[in-house]
Amino acid sequence: MARGRGLPPPPPPPLLLLLLLGAALGYTAAQPNCTCATNRMAVCSPDGPGGLCQCRALGSGALLDCSTLTPKCLLLKARMVAPKSGRRLVQPSEHAIVDNDGLYDPECDHEGRFKARQCNQTSECWCVNSVGVRRTDKGDRSLRCDEVVRTHHILIDLLHRPAARAFNHSDLDAELRRLFRQRYGLRPGFVEAVHYEEPTIQIELRQNASQKAPGDVDIADAAYYFERDVKGESLFSSSLDLGVRGQPLQVERTLIYYLDEKPPQFSMKRLTAGLIAVIVVVTVAVVAGVVVLVISNRRKSGKYKKVEVKELGELRNEPSL
Repeated sequence: MARGRGLPPPPPPPLLLLLLLGAALGYTAAQPNCTCATNRMAVCSPDGPGGLCQCRALGSGALLDCSTLTPKCLLLKARMVAPKSGRRLVQPSEHAIVDNDGLYDPECDHEGRFKARQCNQTSECWCVNSVGVRRTDKGDRSLRCDEVVRTHHILIDLLHRPAARAFNHSDLDAELRRLFRQRYGLRPGFVEAVHYEEPTIQIELRQNASQKAPGDVDIADAAYYFERDVKGESLFSSSLDLGVRGQPLQVERTLIYYLDEKPPQFSMKRLTAGLIAVIVVVTVAVVAGVVVLVISNRRKSGKYKKVEVKELGELRNEPSL
């Protein structure tokens, strides 16, 4: 029977409604075999509406969108749960900081981003930037962190293993830009420059708060995924095979500098125990040297006085002519 012209179209079938609902909630971002393509440290199961695959991050249970990178804060929490799991030539600015505190269990907000103050489930707290790196001295729970200071400039410093020949700079630049665009989903404009002076490679990422649009991958997440890739601890379902025009590019050292929109607030407490020990030793040596010099001068002065007294006495005992 033909449908009348004035009748409304039939409602969409239930399966279509479920698919639309799943897309809105991030369920269909998971692969058909119910795994998360962008986060191996996730637990996936067909628990979504209509049996759709749904993935949650280890440690936090946060629902994941497996079509994009997982925020670094959620990844660090997952590593605390399964730290040994297999799923797991520019001068840096004087204000650039590196992550010297190692792995910790962070507090994340509802979007999976770092909260401004981190206490690591202890009474010791500190302020972090948007990358989760400490930017202040540590204090007690009275410490105030008014805002999450954004890291807007990241310098990735790499040292590659000896190769048969030096890489062509233009080819290397193009390959790394392609990698950040295709594998990590970072917009091309956020890769500011690629520098190369064999065997050192430097990748500059820059992204101001005003430049980051909704849905854009954060440079902090892209840098962290890249770091895990080159260390052989890929978070993707597939490992990274990095090369330039058929020549393998093997990285043997990675160091990342983070530059915030506001300078870090460190005091002398930032010095490591080893450096403090060196300073103490040098100070003691200098003081000891000064003491020895003073004592030596006094002894010499005493000798001179004794000689002067002796000579004066001899002069007095000499017979007058």
